[in-house]
Amino acid sequence: MNKPLRRIAIFCGVLVLALLVRANWLQFVQSDSLANHENNRRVKIAQFSQPRGDIIVGDRPVTGSREVTDAEFAYRRTFAEGPLYAPVTGYASQAQGMSLLEKTYDEVLSGQDDRFAFGRALDVLTGEKPRGGDVITTIDAKAQKAAYKGLTDLGARGAVVALDPRTGKVLSLVSTPSYDPSVFAGLSFKEGDKFKALDADKSKPMANRALRETYPPGSTFKILTAAAALEHGVITDIDAPSDAVSPYPLPLSSNRISSEAGDEVCDRASLKTAMQYSCNNVFLDAAAKVGADKMRETAEKFGFNSDVYSQDFGDMLATKSLYPEKLDRPGTALTGMGQGSLTSTPMQMAMVTAALANGGKLMQPYIVDELRGPDLSTLEKHEPALKSQAVSEDTAEQVREMMEFTAEEGSAKRALIDGVTVGGKTGTAQRGVDVSKEVPYGWFVSYGQKGDASVAVAVFIDPTDMDISRADISGGRLGAPIAKSVMKAVLDE
Repeated sequence: MNKPLRRIAIFCGVLVLALLVRANWLQFVQSDSLANHENNRRVKIAQFSQPRGDIIVGDRPVTGSREVTDAEFAYRRTFAEGPLYAPVTGYASQAQGMSLLEKTYDEVLSGQDDRFAFGRALDVLTGEKPRGGDVITTIDAKAQKAAYKGLTDLGARGAVVALDPRTGKVLSLVSTPSYDPSVFAGLSFKEGDKFKALDADKSKPMANRALRETYPPGSTFKILTAAAALEHGVITDIDAPSDAVSPYPLPLSSNRISSEAGDEVCDRASLKTAMQYSCNNVFLDAAAKVGADKMRETAEKFGFNSDVYSQDFGDMLATKSLYPEKLDRPGTALTGMGQGSLTSTPMQMAMVTAALANGGKLMQPYIVDELRGPDLSTLEKHEPALKSQAVSEDTAEQVREMMEFTAEEGSAKRALIDGVTVGGKTGTAQRGVDVSKEVPYGWFVSYGQKGDASVAVAVFIDPTDMDISRADISGGRLGAPIAKSVMKAVLDE
């Protein structure tokens, strides 16, 4: 064989060898990932080849499946009261994929979970039509509806999260404006256009503001600042006058920060009075004296700077709320009033409130109570888990005393409920570089306790789309009535 032919033969041999290696690699190494890849057509056909199981709130399914004739996918997903529950269920679209609970528990809902193998074999033998399993949520239907109605009646962008402080159960998870997952559940071009329109909408209806977006928490963060000051011994008596003057001179700065309640009320006020009137100076001073490291340490015990799940895995991951590292003295002081470079999700502020209501114990939030098979057998049952002891029981008790005083005598009066112990804290958070041009956010956090039952609520309001004057934007005016309705929905049952 001459040299050119030998080279061609060697080259062809290398190509054949590479082809064999690649084929074996695909068959034995990547087979599982390719077989289960979300863009694999066979996977999508399997997902919609039979009725999906349901996502259940209370004892009622909020999802369903509708048979489709003359189509590649035999069933199409339906959603009852879609906008109400979309921040919980997510969507299951033949063209756009899946999100949230629909994505996290797709194998259970589609019936492809390995635990269903024996049942699938029996279905083949008996001729029964296969069906997926069900996901039982912790959502309280009345609380969910109260939260959604409160935000939509305002016409606000916003979010509400309600937790059971003792267990971590998510009782309400609302984000507005919302969307109906049913309108793009299929494959048509028209549905694709609706998805694109929703995705491009400036009001961001598909954003999950409760879990996935962070904002400055404003004065609601003062409950954590108070907890940090008490826990680290910076303040030992909540009724004793402070030495924090008003307006307060920000450390290393020529800026002096006042409070809406006025300098006469806030000058050298006690921590309890400062909570009642939301005096900035006392909390700025407290954070500066606690220091950046201990403030961050306390914030992290409440869940800041860590992943927060409403379940231990899957697509319900919440965005991290951040208490920044390497803060200087003025930056640390500003976090005391919930401003500066501090950011939080509504879920995180609900967690802070819940931990204080629960004696300082922060429970891991979760939104799925149980997974059931098609035969209604229990596959998994969630057990409450302690996330951290955020602060001591004594510290939590003192912060609750101040929050309850604030509800009875201060800025949180609109959340009071007859026969219920209520603690609350308002918040107005400035945003942007030029705060005079940007409307502030409204916040409200509260807890309600009646007998053995309790609930913690965080309400976030972005008034960008509201016809409202800047002077009327406050957490107490806008958020407290919503928190009250959610607490009543939970505690009046």
